[in-house]
Amino acid sequence: MIDLRRRRLLRCGGLLGLALALPSCARKGEAFQATDITGVDWGRDFRLTDHAGRPRTLADFRGKAVLLFFGYTHCPDICPTTLATMARARERLGEDGQRVQGLFVTLDPARDTADVLARYVPAFDPTFLGLRGSEAEVSRVAADFKLFFARLDADTAGFYTVDHQAAIFAFDPEGRLRLYFRGDTGPEVVAHDLRLLLR
Repeated sequence: MIDLRRRRLLRCGGLLGLALALPSCARKGEAFQATDITGVDWGRDFRLTDHAGRPRTLADFRGKAVLLFFGYTHCPDICPTTLATMARARERLGEDGQRVQGLFVTLDPARDTADVLARYVPAFDPTFLGLRGSEAEVSRVAADFKLFFARLDADTAGFYTVDHQAAIFAFDPEGRLRLYFRGDTGPEVVAHDLRLLLR
């Protein structure tokens, strides 16, 4: 009789534990396809200037999901490809795309003036903004996002490239850093995860 009661208590305790775990399982079942970095203590904000000359912080985009990408306009491949991915992901959302803000932070402020960014970034999506700052400001923001970059030596003509990590950081509408997309992520994956962030 004691063993039977003990077994029942253990079974009830197990069911209670399962019930308590279900909410987190349900969240995991919705499955972000990007890397979920919710709760990290870095990448919380930035203070830069957009290509129209306005100072910007993350608070300016409260109520929208934000896609933040670091690159430079002379980048031959990954930067234009990633910006195009961000634009196509926004298109896939239809009307919900109006609640998504794309941001491009230049890692090459010496060449990427406000005028250059104003021509380059909106060519991918007219709502996207280019952000810039001094070399020191850009370095601080990149470091806060744990993002590696390094300017390589110039060639004989003075042309140089910037080696950098390709990643899209996604914030939810409350301004919390939530997701890390690799630079080679497709637009369907980005759109899928944006839908979850916008719920």
